[in-house]
Amino acid sequence: MSEPRVPGRDSGSEATLPCGERVAAAGVDMGMREYDCDCGSAHAVVTDVHPPSRFVPEAMVRDLRAVVETDDEFEQFGTAHLLGMAREEFPGKVVSLNVSEDGTVGYATLWVAAFDARRLHELVVELVVEMMDHALSHADDPAAREQFREQLRTFDVEEFVDRYRRRREFTDEHDDPV
Repeated sequence: MSEPRVPGRDSGSEATLPCGERVAAAGVDMGMREYDCDCGSAHAVVTDVHPPSRFVPEAMVRDLRAVVETDDEFEQFGTAHLLGMAREEFPGKVVSLNVSEDGTVGYATLWVAAFDARRLHELVVELVVEMMDHALSHADDPAAREQFREQLRTFDVEEFVDRYRRRREFTDEHDDPV
């Protein structure tokens, strides 16, 4: 049976999720953080309008933007880079869809992960920490490297994510940056 739709309107873009199901971009709004899939899983949802502070504090975003040079179409380090790192680390587990030509959705890029939103948050934080550790391994200051590694030994990603998500109040679509 065909789905009802507005006459003359394209049904829009669809993403094939890591589980094989499909989701219409028009069914994903900008405030959505998880998609409850027909496969029975909750998939993390991120759009390009979500700020990188969804995953890490604004102060860290400012620091990352100050030190990470981008050589792509983006002016500064942001959400696209965080999700690009996740896609690279977990191929096939994070899919993206370019919907920049679809004026009905309000965003240009959609990412959907095999993981739920909390697990994706943990993975992104782990990737940022790895990137910082790698960058410091090239630093000329051995004291700075050792200080960072000492802090890293006591850093608990799960605890950070728990606290951050509580402070950000991810219970609704209008969370505020920390």
